Amino acid sequence: MRYYTCIGHAMPQAFTTEPLKTMKTKKSNYKKEPITFSEINDVRYLHFGTPWVQGAMNLNKPFKIELEYAQMMMAYILFLEEPAQVAQLGMGCASLTKFIYKKMPDTHSTVVELNPDVINAAYAMFKLPRNADTITVVESDAAVWVAEQSAAFDVLQIDLYDASARGPVCDSVAFYKDCYRALKDVGMLTINLFGDHPSFERNMDHLMEVFDGRVLFLPEIHDGNRIALAFKGADLQVEWADLYARAEDVKTRYGLPARRWVSALKKACGQSVFAI
Repeated sequence: MRYYTCIGHAMPQAFTTEPLKTMKTKKSNYKKEPITFSEINDVRYLHFGTPWVQGAMNLNKPFKIELEYAQMMMAYILFLEEPAQVAQLGMGCASLTKFIYKKMPDTHSTVVELNPDVINAAYAMFKLPRNADTITVVESDAAVWVAEQSAAFDVLQIDLYDASARGPVCDSVAFYKDCYRALKDVGMLTINLFGDHPSFERNMDHLMEVFDGRVLFLPEIHDGNRIALAFKGADLQVEWADLYARAEDVKTRYGLPARRWVSALKKACGQSVFAI
């Protein structure tokens, strides 16, 4: 795995699923919540027994990433060649997993989820493909699972929330160190945070400590979500024109609003070139 070449300067329990890899030891602050659903027009939503949205699917376009913050979690594709191994910590309605399955057929996704009801719902209510060769579902505490990985993944996508949906259930320095070790020599982490919650500063500090300051934060969107991008590997330096050109390629190939992400990164960096 290497950075993209243009950046070359350096449901109810009655539903059953296929067998899962299961790890029982618990390490995070998560507790099992009831799974509920709602629908507005053509969009189905996942909830953990509260109004907070934990995932969404357009019923007419089930492989499209419906929520803006989830789209932003794909921003690593600006910087990395199409990855071989991606891990998703926290399944939600499996929108990222389904998107990768559909749009990146050579990428293998490992999805780690502690609540078996969430896993059942992903298959039964949100059209996660069954028996897909490129998807592995692991029923486990994400903090336990990631601590057992070493240099295995090109990308980690982290979206770990409980019913209150106000701060990640895993946010310690130790957890982020485990995430860093789980990445290959060149890799990226994307994580969903809440910009207007006290947990944001804590997560920001912990990420900056573990990734040696190589962390960027995209702007907060209207729902309060704020996506962080953390980089592992050689230093990066790239002309903004090259990054905008890559964004156009991402838009064409994947249908993602990548030019908007580059503009946000340019504003955040405040430099004549992208460098991190």
